[in-house]
Amino acid sequence: MATRARTPRRPRRASRASMGGVAVPSAGDATPATTRYICVFREGADAAALSALGKQAGLKRVCAAADFESGAIDIAQADAADVTYFEEIGAAVISAPDGAAAVSALGAEAAGPILAMEPEQVMYAIAALPPDEGEGSASYLRGYRDAVDHLSGRLLGGAAAEALPGAVEPMAAFADDAQSTWGLQATRVLASRWTGRGIRVAVLDTGLDLGHPDFAGRRITHRSFIANEPTQDRHGHGTHCTGAALGPRSVHNGVRAHGCASSGEIYIGKVLSNGGSGADQGILAGINWAVAAKCHVISMSLGASVAPGEPPSRVYETVAQRALAAGTLIVAAAGNESQRPGRVAPVGRPANCRSILAVAAVDSRLGIARFSSGGINPNGGGVDIAGPGVDVFSSVARPRMHTRMDGTSMATPHVAGIAALYAESDKSLRARALWQALVSNARRLPLPVRDVGSGLVLAP
Repeated sequence: MATRARTPRRPRRASRASMGGVAVPSAGDATPATTRYICVFREGADAAALSALGKQAGLKRVCAAADFESGAIDIAQADAADVTYFEEIGAAVISAPDGAAAVSALGAEAAGPILAMEPEQVMYAIAALPPDEGEGSASYLRGYRDAVDHLSGRLLGGAAAEALPGAVEPMAAFADDAQSTWGLQATRVLASRWTGRGIRVAVLDTGLDLGHPDFAGRRITHRSFIANEPTQDRHGHGTHCTGAALGPRSVHNGVRAHGCASSGEIYIGKVLSNGGSGADQGILAGINWAVAAKCHVISMSLGASVAPGEPPSRVYETVAQRALAAGTLIVAAAGNESQRPGRVAPVGRPANCRSILAVAAVDSRLGIARFSSGGINPNGGGVDIAGPGVDVFSSVARPRMHTRMDGTSMATPHVAGIAALYAESDKSLRARALWQALVSNARRLPLPVRDVGSGLVLAP
């Protein structure tokens, strides 16, 4: 029998102030997660930026992803370099424990070759809340029902200006049965003629249980971007997300269907450790690798919290724009920081970037999940779409085989998998056109745009 996963809430990240083009720790902040910086170069200025880093900051040892097979950089070699360079996305990670001032000066040059620079941060798997918060308890369900009823009543009573325009559908109830999960039912995946065949989907997470029977016979392209850890998933989060995006769509080995794009091409980038965390270097390496592999969709159920009013990362925004230009759509989890109905937390990093499709979580009654972060920050930071994210049944690393998890992490691979169905259905649906197909065909919900964006993702 499947068990319900419980993983601790990730630690909150200290905020950063900015000075010129470079974000620096503000007074009273905690020490940055690493001594490195991440940056993006101006279009066409990669060579000039690398030259400046060498001449002005003394950073001469460059580890370039393009020098490795398939652009899959060796993180151990990257860790030994001064600069790790990702050609596909025009980005770099800079190690400057003794030369931070020189690096910061380069990043602050208004007309210099470096477009934006920020301290490197650590991101985390966005999964279920801890058990003492009662995520699966009857008291939680009653409290959540009351909150949804209160919100619906407030909207229908005249505060609906925030809701999506046009007709909305009443709340519906879905439930797992012997054949399929409630998420596949609610998103109409089971009725779709498309299976994602020929579409490359990269899941950047804690890896995958490569011997899991749910993926037997499937071709799996995989790389690890965590030092001294192979792709094999010892955490479980990555396997769960891959199962929801790319797992079986019919009863398999006696287990109900739980995957959206059952014929999609599986690309696994291990960018989070077996402990569930990973620095920007590995995440950018995974994105660069997926773009080089011409993946159509990248699914990232990872992130870090941001403060109210904090702007999005310019580095990740630029990287996402360049991925779109290359034909790759990045889909990311909005975050699990809210405690609804009392507190709505802002969409986390990097989903808060305008060019990354941010995914919120709804429950089986199509109400907003109490933990799902919302679009309360300006300058981006909005929710774009919602997916099934409460009590989601999917694959997990052996010996457990399958389990249930809650989180915007679970909603994100539903959207990524369904994106693969749209991409298969029409070859013109790539990057921004694929984004538009997802949001324009979503099911409108009687909930604020702030919480669910265009609504519940639906299969073509």
